[in-house]
Amino acid sequence: MAHDNEFTLLKERRFLPFFITQFLGAFNDNVFKNALIILIAFQVAASDPTRANTLINLCSGLFVLPFFLFSATAGQLSDKYEKSRYIRWVKLLEIAIMLGAAVGFMLNNMPLLIAMLFMMGLHSTLFGPVKYSILPQHLKPEELVGGNAWIEMGTNMAILLGTMLGGILIAWQGGHVWVSVAVIVIAVLGFLSSFAIPQAAPAAPDLEINWNLATETWRILKLTHQNFTVFQSVLGISWFWFLGSVYLAQLPNFTKLTLGGSEHVVTLLLTLFAVGIGIGSLLCERLSGRMVEIGLVPFGSIGLTVFGVDLFFATPSVPLPGRELLEVGAFLSQPGSWRVVLDIVLIGVFGGIYIVPLYALVQQRSEPTHLSRVIAGNNILNAVFMVAAALIAVVMLQQGLTIPQLLLVMAVFNAVVAIYIFTLVPEFLMRFIVWILVNVGYRLKAVGLDNIPDRGPVLVVCNHVSLMDALVVSGCCRRPVRFVMDYQIFKIPLLNFVFRTAGAIPIASAHDDLEVLKRAYERVADYLEKGEVVGIFPEGRLTPDGAIGSFKTGIERILQRTPVPVVPMALRGLWGSFFSRRHGKAMGHFPRRFWSRIELVVGELVPPAQATSTVLRERVIALRGDWR
Repeated sequence: MAHDNEFTLLKERRFLPFFITQFLGAFNDNVFKNALIILIAFQVAASDPTRANTLINLCSGLFVLPFFLFSATAGQLSDKYEKSRYIRWVKLLEIAIMLGAAVGFMLNNMPLLIAMLFMMGLHSTLFGPVKYSILPQHLKPEELVGGNAWIEMGTNMAILLGTMLGGILIAWQGGHVWVSVAVIVIAVLGFLSSFAIPQAAPAAPDLEINWNLATETWRILKLTHQNFTVFQSVLGISWFWFLGSVYLAQLPNFTKLTLGGSEHVVTLLLTLFAVGIGIGSLLCERLSGRMVEIGLVPFGSIGLTVFGVDLFFATPSVPLPGRELLEVGAFLSQPGSWRVVLDIVLIGVFGGIYIVPLYALVQQRSEPTHLSRVIAGNNILNAVFMVAAALIAVVMLQQGLTIPQLLLVMAVFNAVVAIYIFTLVPEFLMRFIVWILVNVGYRLKAVGLDNIPDRGPVLVVCNHVSLMDALVVSGCCRRPVRFVMDYQIFKIPLLNFVFRTAGAIPIASAHDDLEVLKRAYERVADYLEKGEVVGIFPEGRLTPDGAIGSFKTGIERILQRTPVPVVPMALRGLWGSFFSRRHGKAMGHFPRRFWSRIELVVGELVPPAQATSTVLRERVIALRGDWR
């Protein structure tokens, strides 16, 4: 049963136990890591500040190091074994690590604690690939965005809450005991919750594990690179972690040195940043209509740049030396403080909108047999980008940039990177334009999208009411649709970019241009033979009266050469719009309505042997009903 809203998934056994398990894992990572860092900062720094700085940086490096070393192995293991059992193995390892950490805290043994931090990095590395590869096995395609949204929101909240709890517990009297008990209890709870995760069949049970870390890492990176769109999505995800790590690393000093805020203000801003990401993640499902809408990626990227730049202009002058740091109430009463707060929240919101579709796209476009290994490749590149972010930030600050200037540079970099990615993969920008045009102009409801197969060749046929028809259908379908359309419509400015990027096929009548007609049929056959979705409007023209005209026999010609199943669909509510011919020539009159309600109704699949133009027309008429 499809879920009614983004909260229904949390009631489902196929999602909730896994969500709890991954939340507790990320939560425990940060309780332990922050408790250890604060212990070093206050205990070691008191006697040897230089050694304390070295140990803190060593901790950060050792936690990330396993992602470089063992992600390739983790991806193989996750693909080879049944995933719920694999998760229980990983959570059992977490209990063992936390028992070792408890011994380290009780004995005040710093080398042992640092070794256990490295092992927790290994635990996160082993869990990383299965964290995203299990979702497509338990969730329906229309639930994938919602599932990823909850995972992103949960991970960010776990990081924030774990960081706060680790700092609070270690500061208490007998803090080493409190932290020891907490990390063990959290690990045990995670292990217990993993038993409720439903089974997920191994993706590649016959896979031979390559234990050579170097060669397998290189092989997995090449595997990730094979699908160009997936690889560019992985780069987009890695850039998000680059940008996010800079913001999170600089926020404490930004708050203290630039905003003049105390550690409580730091906590407030970190909380708002994490909450913003959670809000943006959950908004994705509403904005995308519960499908993987990569058009939201440019939208998120634009927001990251706009509010990143505004944060620079919203920051006040540097506080005077010796000025008492402001508590939360005093900070919020300062002129301009609410603008800073709003910018930080919205950077988080647009970050969530940016990242969720990218993860969902990687899951959707990767081959299921090696999805875990693709996720492992993503994790490797994420780690590389995060290390690079730290090094670049250090260099820039040493060169004299202030923290606000550094954040401004990152916002500008984000725009440059976005332009680069969207130039390489114009599908992102094309889908953004489609999303804007459809969602600004209409209130769209789609029914029966599950009737379009997730894989394999298929022909979709639809009534032709307006110049927006192809965009509406494309905006609803989870798979790219290669539309056959009149070559004159294909040439319309702006829409031409969308049609070309979407791989549309211009066609003309034999009377107008015989060569264009022949090329069109060749391209249709080529797309279908490659297993893609081809869309046609069999009426051959916009309806002049709102009725569904006769279907041309081109359908039979296409199916005779390439017999594939056909999915009929009908558009409802577009007759009378600015792009229809109800009031004369389409787009030849002033718009008479705005944000009107429309529907796309998708019918059941028709086998190629039964898919005549007459039968398909009857199906489309029945789907449309009386609403034009």
